[in-house]
Amino acid sequence: MTVVPGATTPHIAADEPHSPAAGQPLPAQTSMGSDTVPDAAAGRRRIGLVEDHESVAVGLRAILSDEADLELVAVTTTVDELVGLGHRLDLVVLDLRLGDGSSPRSNVERLHSVGVQVLVYTGAENPFLVRSAARAGVLGVVRKSEPAAAIVSAIRRAAAGGQVVTTDWAAAIDGDPHLPDVGLSPRQREVLALYASGEKAARVARLAGLSEQTVNDYLVRIRNKYAEAGRPAPTKTDLYKRAVEDGWLPMPEPPNQN
Repeated sequence: MTVVPGATTPHIAADEPHSPAAGQPLPAQTSMGSDTVPDAAAGRRRIGLVEDHESVAVGLRAILSDEADLELVAVTTTVDELVGLGHRLDLVVLDLRLGDGSSPRSNVERLHSVGVQVLVYTGAENPFLVRSAARAGVLGVVRKSEPAAAIVSAIRRAAAGGQVVTTDWAAAIDGDPHLPDVGLSPRQREVLALYASGEKAARVARLAGLSEQTVNDYLVRIRNKYAEAGRPAPTKTDLYKRAVEDGWLPMPEPPNQN
């Protein structure tokens, strides 16, 4: 895990305005979204950041450092790392493109599963990734290129549970009206992502803990759902395109021209 200089360690004093002396243990916090642990200061919102570019994380810490009502308590490079810390958080600021290959939608759903809301923090260079996160129910999208005051305002509003309505967020919600949601189950999405990324059915079965016949049955149902939605996917290449369109797989990187 990349730890930004000055970032709080997993032992966070939720009921004191300052961190405890080194080596002094504190009771573990068990729910990221629980409201049973008081804030370090009245009205202070606790923020987590998932970002694998250290310079960006350092920049956001600096932006928030003078805000008495906002505290950046944890910085990690993956969602699983952040969840594993067990901090009580009011909001997670999430970069869309992470080095672990995770999808925006799965990351948002993972954070929602532990009771914490999400604000996307992105360069917005990939509309497919933005749309994927927006469809998963984030509170909003804020560009990294926005002025510091706008970023602080967006984080403050989202940490209080409000939606951050920006042009990027609205475009992501309203964009591509001709790509209806086909209603895949979590298990079907997992099988689709593995198979469409290039794995054979037997390999998907081993990775997902299923029988090969069950994987093939899932693929038939997935294809039927896409066909019923008017988005047929008869071939493996077609399934890959649908998975990218719906945010289950990342957009392919453009070839390096160098």
